Amino acid sequence: MHPAFSVIFLTTLIGAGQGLFLALFSTQVYSEFDLLPGIGDTNFYGIGAAISLALLIGGLVSSIFHLGHPERAWRSAARWKTSWLSREVIALPTTMAAVFAYGLIHLMGLDSIAFTHGEINLSMSLFVGVFAVIATFALFLCTAMIYACIKFLQEWSSPLTVINYFLFGTASGFTLATALSSYLGLTEQTLFLGGWAIALTVLVFITRSASLYRNSRIKHKSSIQTAIGVRHNKIEQKSQGAMGGSFNTREYFHGKTAMFLKSIKFIFMILVFPVPLVMLSAAMSNGNTEVLLAAFLIQYLGLVAERWLFFAQANHPQNIYYQTV
Repeated sequence: MHPAFSVIFLTTLIGAGQGLFLALFSTQVYSEFDLLPGIGDTNFYGIGAAISLALLIGGLVSSIFHLGHPERAWRSAARWKTSWLSREVIALPTTMAAVFAYGLIHLMGLDSIAFTHGEINLSMSLFVGVFAVIATFALFLCTAMIYACIKFLQEWSSPLTVINYFLFGTASGFTLATALSSYLGLTEQTLFLGGWAIALTVLVFITRSASLYRNSRIKHKSSIQTAIGVRHNKIEQKSQGAMGGSFNTREYFHGKTAMFLKSIKFIFMILVFPVPLVMLSAAMSNGNTEVLLAAFLIQYLGLVAERWLFFAQANHPQNIYYQTV
């Protein structure tokens, strides 16, 4: 498939935004049950929610550039009963609204105790956060299933697609949250979030490596023989049936060499995994905010390369008809 940068930025930006919110909420839950110290007056949750919302909005804006008729975008939600894309269109603004409400409560100082049982006191923002977490997980699922549900694109049609979308988003979000907590001087939170960022990065390294291995061993179901219904062992295509390029040759094939694909895979494997892991391990203990922020930016650049490869590796069966290009 031809990777569209508008979709690449959509999926990576909203993934980081969702991951950042999950990091914020996880920290609050631990603090509510006295497993982490309080954040004082740093307003970590409010600032973090604002950054998360900005990333979600950035992804939404980038997706507009992928539309032929942006003025008709509202119609994309009409098929929510059968289309994962329609469900994503509903889940994204729902998540944005929930994150906005969560951040507003903290930034405006509107939080209060909503539930008390014995020594347990649960704040109102915690319940808003639970709803936002549900919306976030739904958005991860919808975004990933847009691709995982396409059976004839065998590189995408796997549970690993859903798992990797979730883990890449959470890993990058927790890395960003680590940098934010370090900037605000929250030592315990920095160690907590940095540890989770490392664990999630290692975990997604395992699952993404598994998907790369799987894709390298795929036996495609479609062939020239199945396309034209002739079972002869040797069929050779001499022409694509047209003198020049077309929509099909531009949108369903990346047009890059095998060496270029190997280079992109090498780049993303280095930028997403070992470099951020080393930087996180070295900087989170001494609270070096600049290094932690650089770890996030480097990892995000690697995610852009990873997502480019994810789209490029999908071999659409229609390319059988245009293989001579």
